[in-house]
Amino acid sequence: MATHNALKKIVAQAIDERRDELVELSLRIHSHPETAFEERHAAQWLSDYLESNGFRVERGICGIPTAFRATYGSGRPHIAFLAEYDALPGIGHGCGHNIIGTASAAAGIAARAAIDALGGTIYVIGTPAEEAAGGKVYMAARGAFDDLDCAMLVHPASRDSAVTYALACLELDVEFFGRPAHAAAAPEAGINALDAMVIAFSAIGLLRQQVRSDARIHGIITDGGQAVNVIPHHTAAKLLLRSLDNDYLDALRERVLACFRAGAEATGCRLEYRWGDESRYMTMHNNRTLARVFAANFEALGRRPEEPRERRALGSTDMGNVSHLVPAIHPTVAIAPPDVPIHTEEFREFARSESGHRGLMDAAKALAMTAVDLLADPSLLESAWQEFRGELAHT
Repeated sequence: MATHNALKKIVAQAIDERRDELVELSLRIHSHPETAFEERHAAQWLSDYLESNGFRVERGICGIPTAFRATYGSGRPHIAFLAEYDALPGIGHGCGHNIIGTASAAAGIAARAAIDALGGTIYVIGTPAEEAAGGKVYMAARGAFDDLDCAMLVHPASRDSAVTYALACLELDVEFFGRPAHAAAAPEAGINALDAMVIAFSAIGLLRQQVRSDARIHGIITDGGQAVNVIPHHTAAKLLLRSLDNDYLDALRERVLACFRAGAEATGCRLEYRWGDESRYMTMHNNRTLARVFAANFEALGRRPEEPRERRALGSTDMGNVSHLVPAIHPTVAIAPPDVPIHTEEFREFARSESGHRGLMDAAKALAMTAVDLLADPSLLESAWQEFRGELAHT
């Protein structure tokens, strides 16, 4: 039987040997961007690739056509690499999910050698719609992650890190209903739904000064009226509320809703609203035990993972929901300079560049090497679960 360190060399070499096909797969996904729950090509390409490399693949799991589960091995532990592959509307892969999906698939395929030598089960779970709709939230509610011992993925970014902080996130859809009238001949006969929306957004702008520094409120007006010479009888908006504290998010939602109620009361409009509780993103629980193991492997590859310096400059991820169910990590791999933000066209170009390819290879290797550590030393997962249960007890 190969030694622990020998297995790490074997899994890293397996990824190196597949470099050309991995880069081709990543670029194929990048050049065919598909948004939330529409990732038919990406899901099929990743599933087919895993199946051709000895995985048993279940497609359309959890009632989601673009979700999948690929399995290799049997018995415990159950180690999962999660694959994301959705794109941003209008921008494409400006978050680099082409790299995430390909790296997780590559890590799973490489980790077969460790499974063959040490036993256990590797899963590559395809999780659509991270960018907009919270695919993992729905999958978690339907039991996709219930029987795992840990879950991991690596996200492209502008810095190397073994941990990621993420804000809880809640969606709000609102509509105002007024009464139309000719804007010049009889404006007094109308009830102006746009005025109600402007009042609400103005109140939210003032509210921002009075909320905690780790909270975020941002939104867009999706319907501002139908014609310039008609008093708008209908307006609509979509907002996101975020916080580094799950409980504070509940308090914030009531204050934001009060702003919209004020708009309705001031104008006489009728307000309708819907909270997206079914797709609510939770904060990220970084399992430090797993993160230390991953960081050591990242360093062995020449990366220098650093602790995020700013907890305010954060986004949200549905990986947070998974981290409340099982020990989980969401490391980042630098593919762009620190001044290039994600969710931009500039970052999209890095996701298909040579630095993106290097990030893909290093992410896949670090994930597979971490799996070797966990399979070879059962005490690591025991410690990860002890930490996980302790953190939940204080949540």
